[in-house]
Amino acid sequence: MSVVIWSDGRLYSPDEAVVTGVDHGLTVGDGVFETCAVYGGTAFALSRHLQRLRRSALGIGLAEPDLHAVREGVRAVLAAAGPDTGRLRITLTGGVGPLGSNRLPPEDQHQSLLVLAGPAVPSPVSRVVRVPWVRNERSAVAGLKTTSYAENVVAVAEAYRRGADEAVLANTVGELCEGTASNVFLERAGELVTPPLSSGCLAGITRELLLEWAAQEGLPVREAAPGELRYEVLDEVADGSAQLMMSGSIRNVSPVVSLDGAEVTAGPVSLEAQRLFQKRLADDLDP
Repeated sequence: MSVVIWSDGRLYSPDEAVVTGVDHGLTVGDGVFETCAVYGGTAFALSRHLQRLRRSALGIGLAEPDLHAVREGVRAVLAAAGPDTGRLRITLTGGVGPLGSNRLPPEDQHQSLLVLAGPAVPSPVSRVVRVPWVRNERSAVAGLKTTSYAENVVAVAEAYRRGADEAVLANTVGELCEGTASNVFLERAGELVTPPLSSGCLAGITRELLLEWAAQEGLPVREAAPGELRYEVLDEVADGSAQLMMSGSIRNVSPVVSLDGAEVTAGPVSLEAQRLFQKRLADDLDP
């Protein structure tokens, strides 16, 4: 199926020009975005994703986004998209700007807003690799979902080169942090533990929902204390004394079955978390 694009009140096909060559999102990555899974023509957890879009936009200094316009675009692309649509992408940039990193004055800014719908092929399991690059937990954009994604492109390309579908990164102080497009959970001693936001990881919507739903259902899932999860805990996954799970908007909750090319076992709490997430997802598409 093709991708459907909406911007500035109208639909576009993938071969039509939508933004200018001097859009600040294109020249310097001055933008933010969100990705939602789509089920039966409905974007999952859209309200939470829009809240995070707003946080990210304000966090990098963009003006308040027009969330009513975003919802208009979402309705338009989902109405036009085919029944096999599985992914919604919302991108907001600083709009026309200088060729350098400085923005136009606020009164001269006109943001670019694009909403896209297209296919997605989620997998119930994940295959991950360790990579030498790190997240900077002290970055100006730590925890924000920005379009400055080049380091993720490099890391996930390395993962695919090695037969995996995701890379797991440390932060600059050697803590377990996140994947390139997912949050990470370590299973050991009968519980699932995910790095705290202070590690520099993104506040993932799936991560957030799993923590909430697990607490309601009595499933042992929690956020780690700062410094509790060192990157070296992945050695425990490799030797079979711990297990790993990834979460994200398209992969949902996905136990890891391969680390660095070697098979590993999905943990029982991870599998139960996966079942719980799918059950609660079916109950409410905008929790």
